[in-house]
Amino acid sequence: MDRSSPIRVTLLDGFGLELPGPALRSAADDLPRTVQRLLAHLCLSTRATRTATAGHLWPDVPEDHAHGSLRSALWRLNKAAPGLVEASGTCLQLARDVRVDVRDLGDWARRVLVPSGGSQDVALPDTALLGDLLPGWYDDWVLLERERLRQLRLQALEAVAVRLASLGRHGEALQAAHAAVRAEPLRESAHRLVVGIHLAQGNVAEAARAYDLFETMLEDELGVPPSELMTRLVQHVPGVRRGSAGQHRDHLTRHDPGRAGLGSYAGGRPRWRAGTEPGGAAGGDRPAVRVLAGGSGRGRTTVVDATVTGRGESPTRESGHDAARWQP
Repeated sequence: MDRSSPIRVTLLDGFGLELPGPALRSAADDLPRTVQRLLAHLCLSTRATRTATAGHLWPDVPEDHAHGSLRSALWRLNKAAPGLVEASGTCLQLARDVRVDVRDLGDWARRVLVPSGGSQDVALPDTALLGDLLPGWYDDWVLLERERLRQLRLQALEAVAVRLASLGRHGEALQAAHAAVRAEPLRESAHRLVVGIHLAQGNVAEAARAYDLFETMLEDELGVPPSELMTRLVQHVPGVRRGSAGQHRDHLTRHDPGRAGLGSYAGGRPRWRAGTEPGGAAGGDRPAVRVLAGGSGRGRTTVVDATVTGRGESPTRESGHDAARWQP
């Protein structure tokens, strides 16, 4: 096999195997799932033993059957990609020139988290390194490694954002902070970086908007307010002072429902939404306010009370409707 270019294995955002030759080709679809699992396990291990590998990949069968399955998978893998795996006694490992995206991610994170002092280490990773490990795979060893890599990536992205901001490269810093937010939308430390970078640039309105978005999302999902670390960032920002962001939004809602839209909601407390309802004496739409209660999500929220007003009409009240049937 022509080894002028390295074999490349990808595990982020799905399994892939690129073999060198006159033209690079993908061999992932040619490998049975058992062989893919073997190769993925070896990519995530430094020097795995045959016994440990067989036990991880075939945990529900007798040991001799597991070793037989391992031998069969190794034979198939060597047939598809000769020299990809090196066996030394009881140990198995990938050939040294094999490239693995997970290892590239680990190398980038180490450079970022333990910087040498040069600005060349301060860079966002390739977008290919931002995916989750083997989505759709639910083996225990995959789940543990997926969470470890997720945390490593988040910590590294935040470290990059901090260092870029300290160098005055605020645009790149925001990209790194937003990448962390996309990876974990409820991660407060990532949102704090977004708010802080906006403030460092003097973009007060952007900082207030970012804070309000996070506060609303946190209340909707977890029913808790932002921490003191977050609120202190915006305590001098007009309209979003510490502990008053929700009150500010409620003030807007009371005086201009169409502007505020969805009110604050947490822990099962009622919320309300402003909109219009078809009908009315003139055949047009009429203003409507729905009071909602229940959990977030379609089918889990109920209209427990509604007050509809229009010109020349008396208020009407309804209750017990599925909120999914009414959209403003």
